[in-house]
Amino acid sequence: MSRTGSKDHGDELLTRLGTLTAQARAAAEVQRSRVELAVALQRGMLPRDLPAGDGVRFAVRYVPANQGLNVGGDWYDAFTMPDGRIGLSIGDVQGHNIEAAAFMGQVRVGLRALASVNSDPGELLARTNELLLTLGGDLFATCTFMRLDPETRLLESARAGHLPCVWATADGRSGVTDDEGGPPLGVQCGAEYPVTRYRLASGGVFVMVTDGVVEGPSMRLDEGLEQVSRLAGIAAVARMDVDALAAAVIKGAAEVGHDDDAAVLVIGHDEPAGQP
Repeated sequence: MSRTGSKDHGDELLTRLGTLTAQARAAAEVQRSRVELAVALQRGMLPRDLPAGDGVRFAVRYVPANQGLNVGGDWYDAFTMPDGRIGLSIGDVQGHNIEAAAFMGQVRVGLRALASVNSDPGELLARTNELLLTLGGDLFATCTFMRLDPETRLLESARAGHLPCVWATADGRSGVTDDEGGPPLGVQCGAEYPVTRYRLASGGVFVMVTDGVVEGPSMRLDEGLEQVSRLAGIAAVARMDVDALAAAVIKGAAEVGHDDDAAVLVIGHDEPAGQP
């Protein structure tokens, strides 16, 4: 081959390489824009303020999954319902993309809207499930919804394929709730969601999490829940502020080795002054 032919071949390779590089940069820019949009959607959908009740406190933490191509659909929510009780939800949408983030918004808004009509946790999840099925689509979501009466501290809970909660009392006892749940939202027509009742003890806490907090390549689910249970027990004995407990739980999520997003919602009750 002549020098001229070699030079032409080299120029052609450089041109192709330049084209491929430009295409890769353009694709990366599109993906970065999609990630930024999804994260903005997630943060925009999360509540700006948390409700307050007599002696009842709430704290939240949320870390988005925006490493690489992952964009999750975890959420938390807390709001006052028309009857004065407080609705609390946490959940996780299948998938890691902008569609998951948008679907998360539909679920959260649907829960809020339907709670103004019927706030019973089991009925609320059942109606939300039917609503999502009528919308069509291939995504589904796991969710726990709790209804809290601030005066009696009665917690009524229903689960749709989601993780159990963690509880702790002021004397240091702690554990994982063992309640019956139903299937994820958007999967099965006519699904039912049993309601389990708890009492938020004086000085006690309940911790709601998504699986990014407690499960990953470096930690099994039962180990992750046990870790949160230990933290909750220590926090209750030490009378730790709920915000500090939420921060400790989300910090512990780094040990699971996940690239998923993670959400924590802590419900606590202030022990009356002077009580041992």
